[in-house]
Amino acid sequence: MTASAETFYGADDLTHLEGLEAVRKRPGMYIGSTDSRGVNHLFTEIVDNSTDEGVAGHATKVVVTLHADGSVQVDDDGRGIPTGKHAKSGLSGVELVLTRLHAGGKFGGSGYKTSGGLHGVGASAVNALSLRFDVTVKRDGKVHEISFARGKPGVFDGPGPKAKFTPQSGLRVVRKMKRGERTGTSTRYWHDARYFENGARLDPEEVRSKLRHTAFLVPGVTYVLRTATEGAINEETFHYPHGIMDMVEYLAPAGDRPVSGTLLVKGEGTYKENAADENGVMQSNVERKAEVEIAFRWGTGYERTVECFTNTIRNVHGGTHRRGFDRATVKALQEAVAKTRGLLKPKEDPPLLDDVQEGMTAVIHVRMPEPQFTSQTKDELSTAGITKVVQGLVEKEIKAWTEHRRTKAEAKTVLQKIVEASRVRLAQKQQKDAARRKTALEGAAMPAKLVDCRTTGVSRSELFLVEGDSALGSARMARVSEYQALLPLRGKILNVQKAGLGDALKNAEIASIVQVLGAGTGRTFDSSSMRYGRVILMADADVDGSHIRTLLITLFARYMRPVIEEGRLYAAMPPLHKVVTKGRNGETRYTFTEREMEAVVAELEAAGKKVDKPVPRFKGLGEMDADELWETTMNPATRSVRRITLDDADAAEAALELLMGEKVEPRRNWLIASAARVDQAAIDI
Repeated sequence: MTASAETFYGADDLTHLEGLEAVRKRPGMYIGSTDSRGVNHLFTEIVDNSTDEGVAGHATKVVVTLHADGSVQVDDDGRGIPTGKHAKSGLSGVELVLTRLHAGGKFGGSGYKTSGGLHGVGASAVNALSLRFDVTVKRDGKVHEISFARGKPGVFDGPGPKAKFTPQSGLRVVRKMKRGERTGTSTRYWHDARYFENGARLDPEEVRSKLRHTAFLVPGVTYVLRTATEGAINEETFHYPHGIMDMVEYLAPAGDRPVSGTLLVKGEGTYKENAADENGVMQSNVERKAEVEIAFRWGTGYERTVECFTNTIRNVHGGTHRRGFDRATVKALQEAVAKTRGLLKPKEDPPLLDDVQEGMTAVIHVRMPEPQFTSQTKDELSTAGITKVVQGLVEKEIKAWTEHRRTKAEAKTVLQKIVEASRVRLAQKQQKDAARRKTALEGAAMPAKLVDCRTTGVSRSELFLVEGDSALGSARMARVSEYQALLPLRGKILNVQKAGLGDALKNAEIASIVQVLGAGTGRTFDSSSMRYGRVILMADADVDGSHIRTLLITLFARYMRPVIEEGRLYAAMPPLHKVVTKGRNGETRYTFTEREMEAVVAELEAAGKKVDKPVPRFKGLGEMDADELWETTMNPATRSVRRITLDDADAAEAALELLMGEKVEPRRNWLIASAARVDQAAIDI
């Protein structure tokens, strides 16, 4: 049989994008978006390279010039991009980092201890999206120059991107450096409007904000902004010798009088993660060292301002360092409130995160090697190990502050503010008209037991259907309240394979699930109306938990099938065992079966480590503390989940009918026939 021209698919239909073509084909993947934010991100990538030189102690000044022709120039007095020839590629260092993706000095070598750049994509992506890109490097006693037109090296015969361009590879030495002239790099680029939306432009205020924030974070570097307007040049200088202490005062709302002095947390901590070595081979439990610097204070107002940074890069959505700070402030201040006489009345609930951080202004900055982010734009830090590092340092500082005789009175004033915020919140809880998205039961309030998330965006949100109220406590402490919601379920829901829709909706737990999802049931189910992007079934790792998961999967398959068809239903995989080694550098491993646990114990003992025995087994989610539950079951960066799929609808329907249907005889016959497959050693007696 011969395929038609329309259906034939062969090797010639495959596309290989070489060099920087991938960036131009999908610019949003590399710079986040193609609107004004993307244009601003181009500037961020270039200035961050100069900042990395300052952080490493090689640059003291960074000058940014916004030219009248729309071009941007960034000059620093650092070491200069390496100009020597790269042995493998045969290109100069400058040409290599500007024309090859994933090339640079920030992959764990000796060039930088910590840096904002990680993937060798930033500067080359800017080059790819620019009409003209000029670089001047002062290094090794010489001044080198190279230009690019849409990523191709060459020479322009005049100023601006419209000048005649002649392709030519290699650096040009234009002169010798003068006596006393400092080394450094100067970069100037004209972005190519063809790759951006109409009207997309660089926002001078965003540039100003970026330089100011970075000057706070790198107090040893002076940043200068020069803006060319009507033949004149306006110049602003940003330099803050007290670093993030100055930044807290700057960020505090106008008129917000301080209730406390500014607390400064500085320290180091270690964490372990899986990481690739210099050959790209993945290594387990690689020890990393992180430097933490946090400043915060409370004011008389009610606004909360918390800014997060990693290696001077602003993380707009926070991340794991913010999570450690939040947990530390809640835990330490809840304990301080409980210990202070006369603050809480009998049976009063302890304050929550919103109460603790009401009126707080904080800056969180961590420096670490090879941080992990959720995207190339680095909006959210995802390195899991940094959470405990930050949490430990902040808890220790807050405890010392609340107990030291010199600061005890100040701390008590803050604690009183926190308790009062908690009381106001509880008093207003019944009166607030919470903005709710449309629900399945129009006009009805959400179930009281729903612990909702704050985000209004569906794509990122997650709803955990949690087995039992006992697990809810740990899950509530562990979750990210911004995008993770919890709905506890009591017992086992009705088996809908045996019941009609009317009977199913009479079941309180099923009615709650339908109501919270807000998309209806059966033929009227509309997945576009779902209030959450993903639904995750979180049950104990035992027989009852498996039965609960099966009942829930049956419910979705029968009355909300598009959730499965669209790949939005998942089952969490909580571990069974926690293997801990003794000693100073104790190691923790989680396992999911008895055999896996025995294998891990044998592996650790063979390595000369002493395992704490007997190895504890989790009898349920409720036995895990918040950190354990977060790390193993809820953290998107470290958890294991199974996506429930429906590849063969007929086979799935037959399996559901066999296992959950009304006819008992076929199920009994199947159980008898399958008895030999059971591992009797794994059965709890």
